[in-house]
Amino acid sequence: MKIANINNLNLVSVAMEALVERQEGLPGLGVYYGPSGFGKTTTVVAVANATRAYYVQMRSAWSKKTLLEKVCIEMSIPVANTVPNLLDSVCEQLAASQRPLIIDEADHAVSKSGMVELIRDIYEGSQAPVMLVGEEMLPNKLKRFERFHGRVLRWVPAQPVSLSDARLLANIYAPDLELDTAVLEMLVAISHGSVRRVTVNLVNLFEDANIRGLAAMGFDDLDRSKLYQGEAPKRSLK
Repeated sequence: MKIANINNLNLVSVAMEALVERQEGLPGLGVYYGPSGFGKTTTVVAVANATRAYYVQMRSAWSKKTLLEKVCIEMSIPVANTVPNLLDSVCEQLAASQRPLIIDEADHAVSKSGMVELIRDIYEGSQAPVMLVGEEMLPNKLKRFERFHGRVLRWVPAQPVSLSDARLLANIYAPDLELDTAVLEMLVAISHGSVRRVTVNLVNLFEDANIRGLAAMGFDDLDRSKLYQGEAPKRSLK
């Protein structure tokens, strides 16, 4: 799968490099945050692949034991029976490999008793880079965990999709379709910052152009009824 080299990918790559290459004595935690749809998961998966980072995506039902078990599975190491033994195994593997650990959907960790402290234990026990990924309010939620908050080296706010991002995305999701700048500007304007909405609309325009036999699409060629703005269609009742 091709990944567009959009601005957020560059931001996270630079932040991860700073965590990996940090000077001795500097903390090794990072937090990448932003609204839903800003492409956070796609970018961190790309960064995980590039840096050989371990990657897990949390679920609301996970306990501390579940998180550690999932990390062990990601690491391809034996899964111990108890939380202390699981924690030791994870820390030993991270310390030995010094590969980063990325925990996506980390808002679930903040809402669970003892989960943030557990993630701090993973970092303290390994000194390997650890990056949390979550929604826009994640930094504020972490403020009440002073011992974690104070060890964050990089706070990375996800940026809204830009015109240059839209051009890069068009190369992947609407290949061989020439799109006027005015079209891309409209997609960005109605996206409210969401990379996902731009991507969905590019796919829709590409399919529409194929059906209509268009190799290029200008502003006047747009069928605005096919543009996705994140709202469910209104029902027409007669």
